[in-house]
Amino acid sequence: MEDSSNIIHNLHQIVRYLTKESNARLQDHGIFSSQWSILYCLVRFGPMSQTEIWRYLNVEAPTVTRTIARLEESGWIVREPGSDKREKIVSLTPFAIEKLEDIKQSIAAFEEEMLKELNENERRTLTALLQKIGGWN
Repeated sequence: MEDSSNIIHNLHQIVRYLTKESNARLQDHGIFSSQWSILYCLVRFGPMSQTEIWRYLNVEAPTVTRTIARLEESGWIVREPGSDKREKIVSLTPFAIEKLEDIKQSIAAFEEEMLKELNENERRTLTALLQKIGGWN
């Protein structure tokens, strides 16, 4: 029986590799994978509070706040007051919406490259297993 710690190690290694390769592909668009994660949330769910973003991404609030600030400075997102004085609602700018199709195509091509050895059934199984591990099912 294989030592189960190898599974976690292997997952960690592949995540590091995927992040590095994602960053290389996103560099042409002027963003990093951490920024793409936030943009992806906004594409998928629409405007969100900063709290909703960091909870969804399972990332510390200060990290998300810094990344959002960089995205705002670069013209990708805007922050507007929410229902509560402390709450900020984050949404995409027209600039971001214009650029997103190219970014999504780059990410889709990268995903296809990474999964090319898996058939459709294996891809569904991988997705289901990752969701199960993460508690997202």
